[in-house]
Amino acid sequence: MAKRILDIIGAALGLLLLLPIFLVVALLIKLDSSGPVFFRQERMGKGFRPFFIFKFRTMAQDSSDKRLLLTVGADPRVTWIGRFLRKTKIDELPQLINVLKGEMTFVGPRPEVRRFVELFREDYAEILKVRPGLTDIASLKYQDEAEVIGRFQNPEEEYVARILPDKIRLAKEYIERSSIFFDLGLILKTLPKLLGFKAAQ
Repeated sequence: MAKRILDIIGAALGLLLLLPIFLVVALLIKLDSSGPVFFRQERMGKGFRPFFIFKFRTMAQDSSDKRLLLTVGADPRVTWIGRFLRKTKIDELPQLINVLKGEMTFVGPRPEVRRFVELFREDYAEILKVRPGLTDIASLKYQDEAEVIGRFQNPEEEYVARILPDKIRLAKEYIERSSIFFDLGLILKTLPKLLGFKAAQ
């Protein structure tokens, strides 16, 4: 209950304080390419309940269905402003809306798409006992994930075979170690990402 109260207060304050940045980013997105400001994609939440995650749109309109579910390397789908938003992780700030709605929390296992969750359903039965979060241990370790998987000939195959199992392991580790103080430490390690610095792991 305490964590949920902190989520509500933090998300509401965050959205209020970041409103000017949201407006500037929205304008830049509209000037850079046609299409909506926000990108919404189904993810699996607590108890396997699906929800739609919010992000600032970083790709050309309707490009998300043309290739992989993953964004890899110098993906041509990503717009000019989208590259900046992804590098600074500003594209993920609208997920504060998901936190306010109770679909996500500030710190918790990152939400995955349905197809990948179904591949490891037994593991996610344990992981999805908690709400997915904006950041976790795996987010810090794989902060350059797009560049890493972009080096592989078959990115999605490598993601499922190597990266996702490690993320699952780290998600379970987070659940075991979860506490207010541990969450605070992960938040402090994540903040440098918004300034363009490498987050400490």
